[in-house]
Amino acid sequence: MEIYELNPQVVWKNFYGLTRIPRPSKHEGKVIDYLYNWGVSHGFETVKDDTGNIIIRVGATPGFEDRKGVILQGHMDMVPQKTSDSDHDFLKDPIKAYIDGEWVTADRTTLGADNGIGVAMGLSVLEDPSVQHGPVEVLVTYDEETGMTGANCLKPGVLQGDILINLDSEEEGELCVGCAGGLDVSAEFKYRKYNTKAGWKGLKITVKGLQGGHSGMDISLYRANANKALARILLPLVEVFGVEVVSFTGGSLRNAIPFEAEAEVVVAPENLSSVRQLIDSVFADIRAEFAESDPGAKLIVEEAPAAPKYIQPSVMLRAIKALLACPSGVIRMSRTMEGLTETSINMAIVRTEKGRLTVHSLMRSAVDSAKMALAVRVKSIFELAGADEIEFKGGYSGWTPKLDTPMNKVMMEQYEKVYGKPMKIMATHGGLECAIMGAKYPNWEMVSVGPTIKYPHSPDERVNIASVARTWDYLKAVLRNVPKK
Repeated sequence: MEIYELNPQVVWKNFYGLTRIPRPSKHEGKVIDYLYNWGVSHGFETVKDDTGNIIIRVGATPGFEDRKGVILQGHMDMVPQKTSDSDHDFLKDPIKAYIDGEWVTADRTTLGADNGIGVAMGLSVLEDPSVQHGPVEVLVTYDEETGMTGANCLKPGVLQGDILINLDSEEEGELCVGCAGGLDVSAEFKYRKYNTKAGWKGLKITVKGLQGGHSGMDISLYRANANKALARILLPLVEVFGVEVVSFTGGSLRNAIPFEAEAEVVVAPENLSSVRQLIDSVFADIRAEFAESDPGAKLIVEEAPAAPKYIQPSVMLRAIKALLACPSGVIRMSRTMEGLTETSINMAIVRTEKGRLTVHSLMRSAVDSAKMALAVRVKSIFELAGADEIEFKGGYSGWTPKLDTPMNKVMMEQYEKVYGKPMKIMATHGGLECAIMGAKYPNWEMVSVGPTIKYPHSPDERVNIASVARTWDYLKAVLRNVPKK
C-alpha cells in the first residue's frame, strides 16, 4: 500500500504531494509554486504575499456563515537531515516515504511530517466538501525551521480571521497554548595553520549513531550531543599527547541535536597506539553514561593520510575547552508545568573552515529574563576563551498562555466528545510561530494541535497513522463548533 491510499485519503494524498516537492528551509521556491498552483487549480482565492507566504481562502459552508473566521496555519519548509550513508539530495529528490507498521517514515532522511502533515490537513479542509466550517484561511509560512522568517515578515491586516489554529504540534491529545522564545548565538575563533611534521600519522575520529532529535521537543530526553562528545575525546589527546587537530565538523542545523561529528587529527607515530587506546577509553565512558538515552552510539577511528597542515594549537585548545565549558541541554525545568523544559541550549553546529572555527547554538526559554541570563553566561564563556567574535541574532519572545478563552473551551469540549477523555493543556519548549504572529494580531485567540510525530528533525522521524485519522476527525468537529461572531 502507498501512503496516499491510507485513510483519510484526502489528507494523505495532500501529504504525499508535499513529499514529492523538495522543500528544505531557505529553498522553498518549488513548494511556494506548488501551493500557489494547488489553490488556483481548486478555484480558491490564493495569495502569495511579498515574503513568500501562501494564503488560501474559502467562504463558509451553508449554515455556518455566522461563525468566526479561522486561520489554519502551518509551515511549508522541512528540516533536511539524513544519515551518513544516504545519497539523498534535498534540493532535487522527493522524500522516499513508506509505511512501517503503525507509522509512516522515510528512507534514512527526515520525513517532513513536521510540518507537512499539518499543511496537508489545512489543504484538506478546503478541499473536502464534507467538512463544515465558517470562513477559513489556510496560511502556509516559509522558512520556519531556520528563523521563522515567514512569520516575522507577515504583515498586520492581511489575514481576516479571529482564531488561529496552528497545526504544528506533535503530540496527539495535547492542546498547546504557549511556547518558548528563542535566541541564536554564534562564536568564532580565528586561526592560522601550521605545517604537519614529517612522519606524523593521520586519524579520522567519528562519533555517530546518536539519536539526535528536535532541540526543543527532545532536549529533555538528555541525549548525547555529538559535538560535546567529540570535544571530550579531543581534549586529553591534545593535552596528554600533543595531538594536532586538522578539522572539526559536527551537526548541520541550529534546531537539531547533533547526532554525528568528526575530526581529523595528526599524531606523532610513537604515540599512535596510546592515542587510540585513550580514544577508546574516553568513548567507553561516554557510551556508558548515555547507554539508556543513546544506546546506538558508535565510535569509528580510521587511519588516514596525514593532512599537510593543522590548526594553530593554542587556538584549538581554547576552542575545545570552550566547547566543553559551554552548556548544552536542559538548564531548568518549568516550575509551573510538570515535565516541561523552561530553559535550554543546544550546541548545534561546529565547523572549521577558511581559518575560522565557528560554534552555533540555539537557546530557548519560556522566560525572557532567563533566556538573556543564559546569553550572558554563554557570552562570558567564549569571551574568557578568547573568541574573536560573538553574535546574537534571531531572538523572539515566547507565547504566553491564555487558558480561559472561548476557543479553548471548544477545543476541550470537542476533544472529550471525539475521544471520550479529557484533553491535556500544555505549553511546548519548541518554538511556534504563534508567538511572533500573535504580536501582530493581538485580537487572535490561538491554539495549537497535531497528530503524534516522533523524532522530528532526525532521520528517524515518523508520524502515527491512526493518530492522523483521529486528529482529522477532531479538527472537523472543532470547525463545526467554532463560536459565533
